[in-house]
Amino acid sequence: MAPMIQAEDLSVYRQFQFGMNLAEVAKRADVKPSVARVIHQRPALIEELEWRPQRSYDSTKETDPVREVLFSFYNGELFRVLVTYDQDKTQGLTYQDMVEAISATYGTASRPDAQIILFSSSSVYNNTEKVIARWEDPQYSVNLFRVSYNSAFGVAAFSKRLDALAEKAIIEAIRLDAKEAPEREIQRQKKEDDANRLAQDKARPGNKANFRP
Repeated sequence: MAPMIQAEDLSVYRQFQFGMNLAEVAKRADVKPSVARVIHQRPALIEELEWRPQRSYDSTKETDPVREVLFSFYNGELFRVLVTYDQDKTQGLTYQDMVEAISATYGTASRPDAQIILFSSSSVYNNTEKVIARWEDPQYSVNLFRVSYNSAFGVAAFSKRLDALAEKAIIEAIRLDAKEAPEREIQRQKKEDDANRLAQDKARPGNKANFRP
């Protein structure tokens, strides 16, 4: 494995910094905080916010190569950024082209024999992809990968501390959801039965008075 040389600030992706709150991320992405999704509420609040950089309709202007960014938050703090690149904007680019471009921001990369879990806040099952290159320091990790099923390039960047806390909380939330699912189903069915019974009771007097054989 080639040696990793720390050269740049890995705590930042574009104008977004790990630990930043959801409202500030939404402001900088020019999206409404209200579109964020609550994935889990206990034992920790896990939220996700999607951002699609604005496209230019003027073909003479450059357009953003990023197709989508998924921001993940642990108790309101940004802990992970998952970037998916537009295949049209990266068509023909080699691994080395991508590594050189990202290294201009994050410094010299390592080439680990490793995989990255494409983090899902709502599922304990996650896809894994081979890491093409990694930029890393004791606190942060930035990983370039290529999606196996469609060959799109992507970057997964995260705060190691917050990511570890979030992963632990998500596993516990999924365990609690599974444990409580039978009781929730009972309550849902009871609520539905009560609503049906009330509707029938409300309709009965009028229908009885008006019924003619």
